[in-house]
Amino acid sequence: MSIDEVIPVDDDSRLGGAHSVGLVETKVFTFAEPPNEMELECGQKLGPITLAYETYGELAPERDNAVLICHALSGDAHVAGYHTPQDKKPGWWDLYVGPGKAIDTTKYFVICSNIIGGCKGSTGPSSLNPKTGKPYGPDFPVVTISDMVRAQKELIDHLGIRRLLSIKGGSVGGFHVLEWVVRYPDCVASAIPIATTARLSAQGIAFDEVGRQAIMADPNWAEGEYYGKEPPWAGLAIARMIAHITYLSDEQMHVKFGRRLQGRKAFGYDFKTEFEVESYLRYQGDSFVRRFDANSYLYISKAMDYFDLPAKYGSLLQAFQDVKAEFLVISISSDWLFPTYQSKEIVRALKANGVPTTFIELDAPYGHDSFFHPNETLGGALSGFLANVQRRVREGDRGRAATP
Repeated sequence: MSIDEVIPVDDDSRLGGAHSVGLVETKVFTFAEPPNEMELECGQKLGPITLAYETYGELAPERDNAVLICHALSGDAHVAGYHTPQDKKPGWWDLYVGPGKAIDTTKYFVICSNIIGGCKGSTGPSSLNPKTGKPYGPDFPVVTISDMVRAQKELIDHLGIRRLLSIKGGSVGGFHVLEWVVRYPDCVASAIPIATTARLSAQGIAFDEVGRQAIMADPNWAEGEYYGKEPPWAGLAIARMIAHITYLSDEQMHVKFGRRLQGRKAFGYDFKTEFEVESYLRYQGDSFVRRFDANSYLYISKAMDYFDLPAKYGSLLQAFQDVKAEFLVISISSDWLFPTYQSKEIVRALKANGVPTTFIELDAPYGHDSFFHPNETLGGALSGFLANVQRRVREGDRGRAATP
């Protein structure tokens, strides 16, 4: 769920390179204007709602090549390309999105939107409350994964897309993928949940709660009313450090850091940063607070905790009984946050419902965050699966058109 790692960018993916989508612009779509606010799962209403989103490639005349990518907890709509020529890093999944890449923007119309509750252009706790003219803060209603998906559906309808060729997402983005295929079975031809689960485990909820408590224990949090003042940066940084540990693997941490000291040859016998891994985590925390809102972290992590498809529908088998999408389920061998057995539970329920399902466990050493790293198996699986689905969809459409 981290996008702070610096992944090397090859020359063809740099701005102006053959495999880059180039300069991109974040757009906004606003809906649910009063008195037609969206009723949320918590019972409250929210509106107007703005979604920030980006698109890459061209929508086919038949509107049958749209691919929706759902971001992880700390992600945003900027999945590929560059906003300005001065950007040092491209979008968070630029490794796999672009001309000639696994999700080829010369073939597919790619969409990514920032979720409601976020802080990267979509309506969230840092947005202005039209009733008060001030940021919502703690008055922002609690939102769920279902609410986020319903808002995404409004965007897809606005773009004139009746059926998505595919929807994919990793980690929390995988929650959105599963919610989409269950809630809108006729609107999705294929789905690719990556390193995810059908319900957050007690361990996952525990880590989320520790992160929230770190934020709320920061005096600057001020019960969520910190806008215009010093934000709770210390608490948010600690929350990020805790979460980031769960995104890595023991093997990766051993290889990358071991017990090496940072900038010294012997123990200082004090409480200053001594080990390389300490320095790394502090860097992750410090960089995170410069781009994320503490209240958004609280709201999104709570939405994660509430996500539980088996409880909502009686069982996972029942949840998937109306699913019509073809599936590619991907887990990661070194992921201990959302381990492979949780992906296999999804696979078993899908297959029990007769849903065409392919399962791949990536042999990758980077832990939960492995899908942010270069991986030929992942790239090949995404590319091949999408191409096969597109061929079947178009052959099916031609067959229906030829039927008298």
